[in-house]
Amino acid sequence: MRGMLLVLGALLLAVPAAAAVKPFPASFQTKDVKTGQGLFIHVRVGGHGPAVVMLHGFGDSGDMWAPLAAVMVKDHTVIVPDLRGFGLSAHPESGFDKKGEAEEIAQVLKSLGISKFDLVTHDIGNMVGYALAAQHPAEVTRWVVMDAPLPGVGHWDDQLKNPKTWHFNFHGPDEERLVAGRERIFLDRFYNELSANPAGIDEATRQHYAALYARPRAMHDALETFAAFPQDAKDNQAFLAKGKLPMPVLAIGGDHSYGMKLATEIGFAASNVKGVSIANSGHWLMEEQPKATMDAILGFLEPASGH
Repeated sequence: MRGMLLVLGALLLAVPAAAAVKPFPASFQTKDVKTGQGLFIHVRVGGHGPAVVMLHGFGDSGDMWAPLAAVMVKDHTVIVPDLRGFGLSAHPESGFDKKGEAEEIAQVLKSLGISKFDLVTHDIGNMVGYALAAQHPAEVTRWVVMDAPLPGVGHWDDQLKNPKTWHFNFHGPDEERLVAGRERIFLDRFYNELSANPAGIDEATRQHYAALYARPRAMHDALETFAAFPQDAKDNQAFLAKGKLPMPVLAIGGDHSYGMKLATEIGFAASNVKGVSIANSGHWLMEEQPKATMDAILGFLEPASGH
């Protein structure tokens, strides 16, 4: 029994102490920025100083960035939207190509008076972020890209052959019926299979996102986000034909996921890429290893501050 307790204790120590979804600091304001007829982006805004924009991915919402936002708001203007069809943003039937989503984010930033910004992205946010940087390279000063490659770029075809990416082709009315009422089960598959240790994504976090993805049309929109990948690949090829991104880029991968290979993949799209691999983490970097992940981000964006 004592040996079993020691093993259990070691497992618990391997999981970061961060728990549940943290609230944003009270100084943040939330607003719904209209982007079209019946369309709006829910965005959190706080702080003063150089702007940083944080884009989430699938399985999360902008809520994932609360711990990082709480640090950076001290000397930055921090902008954290929910992408189209995710979280508390509008849930339309269509419009999930990342080129168009990037222009929607650009519209939000313009409405907020933001013309230059650092960019921090994860998962689907990487794809929107690349389209944003490719269409507005003079506005993006630095880019932190986390643990997902870009459609049509580098070795993307290998992703399409990976059994773990079956969900890329899981969309349509019957697929939505299969998931309806089972959103938690569906999300658990991603948290469990794509993490270094499933316990790193705690029960409160799972409940939080399951409720968001159970909102009307939320899962439809999430699945249509994957369905848009073939179009995204074509758009990205067109971006690549115009040249690589010029701004400094930090590619962060979990060592149980993309690791340093992400820097290689992003290097097909950007000319100045550094890589970091986060130990004991899978895909869910901000949930599994928040301190190490934030240290890497801050060390890149705020080198003068000693992070």
